[in-house]
Amino acid sequence: MNTFSITDTGRVRTSNQDCVFCEENAVGSFPNLFLVADGMGGHQAGDMASRICVEEVVRQIQATDRKTPVSVLEQAISVANQKIYQTAIQDKALEGMGTTLVGTMIEGNTAYIVNIGDSRLYQLRDTLRQITVDHSLVEEMVQSGEIQKNEMRTHPNKNIITRALGTDTAVRPDCFEIEVQEGDVLLLCSDGLSNMLEDNQIENIVRENAEDLKQAGESLVRQANDAGGKDNISVILIRL
Repeated sequence: MNTFSITDTGRVRTSNQDCVFCEENAVGSFPNLFLVADGMGGHQAGDMASRICVEEVVRQIQATDRKTPVSVLEQAISVANQKIYQTAIQDKALEGMGTTLVGTMIEGNTAYIVNIGDSRLYQLRDTLRQITVDHSLVEEMVQSGEIQKNEMRTHPNKNIITRALGTDTAVRPDCFEIEVQEGDVLLLCSDGLSNMLEDNQIENIVRENAEDLKQAGESLVRQANDAGGKDNISVILIRL
């Protein structure tokens, strides 16, 4: 397994509210762990929400006595959600803060995936395929046939998400697994990448640099910035 992670403030924002965790080695009972969180709220609030999320998920995975990967992830996310929610209600300046999360753990030929919000996981094999489903208003509009998939990136309501950590007392993550094989590349990213570049652009950049994940990641960030860099940009690349 080869990995690379990068996070960038972008061209418009003054602070980076994304938080990334990229660990090829064991985290608790997990053989590896990869997380991207994209915070929401004011300058301080979004940064704190994503950081609490990542730190608490990692801490819970390290400490849990649960056995199955899905139950471990669900418990970790539930505790992280409560921590963010309680922190927000204790400080008026942090009111309403929350964060997205996309994460994976790879064991053998299986990738265990969790997501909340509109941060994404893609799998590149023969083609690039979006594995996670966005919890967003525009995704619901696509599902209902109101708009086309290719209209999501430019829709005025593209930043409205329908699920996030920390905004309520309970959260419902998507937890599932997919089959992976040698040669696959997994890409985790915040919407600062997927809102700036089309999927076919992302695919071309990763495919052209598949043997050099650092070059691929830096190129993704550079081209997202060249396209406007309207948000923080975070990327994790994993080649099996």
